[in-house]
Amino acid sequence: MKKIDSTLYFITDSTGLDEETFLKKVESALQGGVTLMQIREKNKSTREYIELASKVHELAKKYNVPLIIDDRLDVAMAVDAEGVHLGQSDMPVKTARKLFGDNKIIGATTKTLEQAQEAYEQSADYLGVGAIYPTTTKVKTVITSIDTLDAICKAVHIPVNAIGGLNKENIDVLKGIPISGICVVSAIMKAECPEKAAKELKEKFMSIRI
Repeated sequence: MKKIDSTLYFITDSTGLDEETFLKKVESALQGGVTLMQIREKNKSTREYIELASKVHELAKKYNVPLIIDDRLDVAMAVDAEGVHLGQSDMPVKTARKLFGDNKIIGATTKTLEQAQEAYEQSADYLGVGAIYPTTTKVKTVITSIDTLDAICKAVHIPVNAIGGLNKENIDVLKGIPISGICVVSAIMKAECPEKAAKELKEKFMSIRI
């Protein structure tokens, strides 16, 4: 099993930001102790996505944080990112594994126990499970219960991370569930100081993790 520290899994969102501001926020978050980072760009062309991902990757390498590309295996391969994250409508994990190789990280979004078991059997390295709360980053939010999250943690032998509307005020709901980390977007991207937000989130999660 690959050694993946997903304690604080930061997912970027460049919506409404110029590139300079976006990259400053990303670096600030890295300074705050992010342990794994995903770049998520739904509306950029392939070329734009590659260009931005290359810049984000340089920052990630500076802080020794693995970079995961959301959805796009081609972009992940183009920038030699450490990993790719696949949703339920994306390429199957087993297909991505054949193309990407055994040494790269492949994560999967799962909302049910069945989806989690399938991704695990197809050699996913970690799971993102949720949404735990409604989110502002996706229009359609399917809520995953805490009981389902707990069941998934006990059914697979890879890191499981909670995602969806999480912030330092509401992650107490995860106490007692053996997740490996939390995935956050808005709680860091929309913070006045991403570095401070990341530090506080990480400290809060460490205080409740089992």
